[in-house]
Amino acid sequence: MALAVFYVLALVTLGGAIGVVTTRNIVHAALFLLAALGGVAGFFALLYAEFLALAQVLIYGGAVVIVILFALMLTRRGELELMDEHKRWPLAAAVSFGLFAVMAAAFTIDAASYNAEVRTSVSLDALGAVLFERWAAPFEIASLVLLVALIGAIVIARSGGRDEG
Repeated sequence: MALAVFYVLALVTLGGAIGVVTTRNIVHAALFLLAALGGVAGFFALLYAEFLALAQVLIYGGAVVIVILFALMLTRRGELELMDEHKRWPLAAAVSFGLFAVMAAAFTIDAASYNAEVRTSVSLDALGAVLFERWAAPFEIASLVLLVALIGAIVIARSGGRDEG
């Protein structure tokens, strides 16, 4: 059963990733990205990493895709000219082949030759305690930076990009 779920998640993730890079409509690309990230969250859930699955859905699936869609809607002034995309395909093919070769070499290396230290899993209680006790100040500073960025984006969007100085 787990193998069948794995194959379904692999198809969803791979299909979403292929859809992201092949579609010409940017909104459809964002939706394909949501499907791919949802598949990755499914992988985390399949590995019993519930916190990572939930974080994947909330942070990447929710926030990042929504921010991409808002950025598109706020900055899109008209249809952009399509550039001639067929001039650089040999370079893209060479880079893709090189990355594939590196990944294939990494997967063929014998994993038993490494002495990796096995770590125990961390409970959510311990993670929350560390995040809100030891790292409380950096967490709050990051939230304030995000709030200022959000307010700045709203001001820029309302002014329509015109200079007021």
